Amino acid sequence: MSWEIKKLSECCASIADGDHQAPPKADSGIPFVTISNINSTNQFDFTNTMFVPQAYYDGLDSKRKAQKGDVLYSVVGSFGIPVYMRETVPFVFQRHIAILRPNDAILPQFLYYTMLSRDFYMMADAAALGAAQRTVSLTALRNMKIAVPPMDVQKKIVDILSAYDDLIENNQKQIKLLEEASQRLYKEWFVDLRFPGHETTPITDGIPEGWKRAKLIDIVKVQYGYAFDGSLFNANGKGVPIVRIRNIPAGTTADYTTEEADTQYIVHNGDILVGMDGEFHINSWSGPDAYLVQRTCSFRPNNPNMKGYLLQAIYEPIKYFESTVVGATVAHLGKKHVDTITVLTGPKELYVPFQQYFERRQLLLNQNRLLVESRDRLLPKLMNGEIEV
Repeated sequence: MSWEIKKLSECCASIADGDHQAPPKADSGIPFVTISNINSTNQFDFTNTMFVPQAYYDGLDSKRKAQKGDVLYSVVGSFGIPVYMRETVPFVFQRHIAILRPNDAILPQFLYYTMLSRDFYMMADAAALGAAQRTVSLTALRNMKIAVPPMDVQKKIVDILSAYDDLIENNQKQIKLLEEASQRLYKEWFVDLRFPGHETTPITDGIPEGWKRAKLIDIVKVQYGYAFDGSLFNANGKGVPIVRIRNIPAGTTADYTTEEADTQYIVHNGDILVGMDGEFHINSWSGPDAYLVQRTCSFRPNNPNMKGYLLQAIYEPIKYFESTVVGATVAHLGKKHVDTITVLTGPKELYVPFQQYFERRQLLLNQNRLLVESRDRLLPKLMNGEIEV
């Protein structure tokens, strides 16, 4: 049997999106996720989420409740990110994310890998409309056409590609443990002030003796992105890689520009990046050298051994601005906000364990990037039948 060309609507029992109204908030209950909760392995990270009441979740249409085998797909702003649901987990999302429920015509994981491919992203990019936040409509999504092979071929392709994802997921579990350890240590030492030697250190107005509250701009070099010509952006690997807001959660990029800019706008592996529109993503860069695009910024500490500490220290102030800054259509983080951020700084030896966590995390992120690149080199060749299975 040959491969068939089908619309997504022919491969899915339903294609819907999340609620179009802001859900009620709760102190606990069902996690409420956004695109920023999608990690570099295309899975949801529920570590830092808001919550909605159980009753709100119970009242949702079943098509809006993710279950095992569904494929979720970001369609607003940072569009083009698929997530395969390996298990049924209760959570809530809004219209920024679409939910596809495959029918018997396609294996769920095969659909996921199809939507992960560069060819599918190019279709989504061509269909996206809007300026401030480009959007792939559900109608456009339903009408996108994909190649569907016989079921036995689908299974063989899934087996090959999922072997890479298993390795990536194992690394991601280690990354999560490192992040959690760093977060706990930061809270203990810099929030609760239970640092080594705290028993004998005088503390005045929340600042231990010998420490200080420093302006962020005094201890880091802040670089804001360049206003590149968007018409020269491409996803074909032409030119120089670029960092857009959409690339920060994953820490890598598939976006390029043929335009040139000053070297001051180049970010390096290990730089700390922040998105400045909508959701203020925070992450360290694990991709190749790339240009920083407008509405993103990088923080490079004067002391390189403070990177691990800094990644923790900026989280609360950045997220505070995310929840309080109001824009015409989306929230904007500006220089005037960054200039007001202060962080508590202490003896240099306190930064050592954070840097060790950071470097180990960075190593695993780089390993995952190489695994993803290997998988993605295979992906199109498997999906177009160039490599027979």
